[in-house]
Amino acid sequence: MTSPADRNRIFILTDINNEPDDAESFCRFLLYSNLFDLEGVVATTSTWLRASTHADQLIAIIKAYGEVLPNLNAHAKGYPATDFLLSKVGSGLPVYGFEGVGEGKDSDGSNRLIEAVDKDDTDGRPVWVLLWGGASVLAQALWKVSNTRKPEEVEKTTQVFGYGPPFQNSSTSSVFTDGTSTRLVRVNYMENRAQLSERIATWCGISGDVYYNLPGADTTLVTQDWVRKHIQIGPFGKMYPMFLFIMEGDTPTFLYLIPNGLGVPEHPSFGSWGGRYKFIDEKSRVYSDAIDRVISKVDGKLYTSNQATIWRWREAFQNDFAARMEWTLTPNFKACNHEPIPIVNGSSGTLPIRISAKVGETITIDASQSYDPDGDEITFHWFQYKEPTCVQHNVEAELPDFEMHGTERAPILRVTMPKTVKFCHLYREAKRDYHIILEVEDSGIPKLTRYRRIIITVHE
Repeated sequence: MTSPADRNRIFILTDINNEPDDAESFCRFLLYSNLFDLEGVVATTSTWLRASTHADQLIAIIKAYGEVLPNLNAHAKGYPATDFLLSKVGSGLPVYGFEGVGEGKDSDGSNRLIEAVDKDDTDGRPVWVLLWGGASVLAQALWKVSNTRKPEEVEKTTQVFGYGPPFQNSSTSSVFTDGTSTRLVRVNYMENRAQLSERIATWCGISGDVYYNLPGADTTLVTQDWVRKHIQIGPFGKMYPMFLFIMEGDTPTFLYLIPNGLGVPEHPSFGSWGGRYKFIDEKSRVYSDAIDRVISKVDGKLYTSNQATIWRWREAFQNDFAARMEWTLTPNFKACNHEPIPIVNGSSGTLPIRISAKVGETITIDASQSYDPDGDEITFHWFQYKEPTCVQHNVEAELPDFEMHGTERAPILRVTMPKTVKFCHLYREAKRDYHIILEVEDSGIPKLTRYRRIIITVHE
């Protein structure tokens, strides 16, 4: 079970009933709801659903979740009660974009969002607003506090993080360019140009390869056959609708926040199951697409793209989803697979481990205490993740390869630091961070993976 500080506070805005993908994402989200604190889930309008909202569909999915809740609780702690989830469901106004923003435009949804952000949180955690639909509910909440509260109160209220496509409705861009403290991890910065921005957006890495003709990823994990075999099983799996275009376009918003040892939500450039994003605009505090260089497991070719920041992890997050859906079928712990537990240098948490080292120094990092709760064999894979600290796409020219002395697949890594920190004329500091990712994979069915990020500050 995650610690309170690791449990991100979530508020979802969804245009559910527009097409099947929001219902798909919500089904997956509920299987991970033990890892989050859900503050609200509000049915909204969007570009493609302009005059109605459908909270009834959220309620139906939650009730189906309630049928399998005892089974889920047998496999992991912290799953919220059905009544609690139902109490978090709300609706925005059934109008489009700016028609829902301004004097007299408060809604159940916007009031719920204000209440969530106003709530005292002992750990000082922000609210993550996941934009699966239009942003008018968020825009109205910000409009209200901006027009009814003192500046210092507005500063507190606007300490929220948003994540979602910019083209869901006409209010989206204004929410993040009005000079407030709101920070946005935005999937694509092209405003209201849906077809073009969809095809090139990072979130397409979740499953858009065939539909958008995007190469490199393993498409066998996002087919209708795969969904029927692994997801549409049991009373809860039957609530998962078959996709029409691509599956779960909104799912990266919370994959990004899963505390699995890989991502660090406050650092979008680090990368996670939900992708990697770079800071592009200080005034609006916007993050947008970043690019990874990934060797495809399908054809062995090198691909450089923003979608690769998601699909490089696809086998892991799809296996994880399938395993959790299997949890819904039985309370028998031994009948299902559960994720391994990485322990690095004696630490079993999910936050990065930070190490300081001198240029040319050789250090060891010990993960030999890692284990699997099912008793499965586990394998180790250490690799250098260069992109998070690079200032250009050509990471090979900017950063050297670490010398790992043949221990890349061993439980204890032996790694030698580079002989200088200056490999790029743009980088002139006397120290630099280097990221190493440890993947721990079990031998269960399906194979499950957890991570630990090690950030080594190398100084002269």
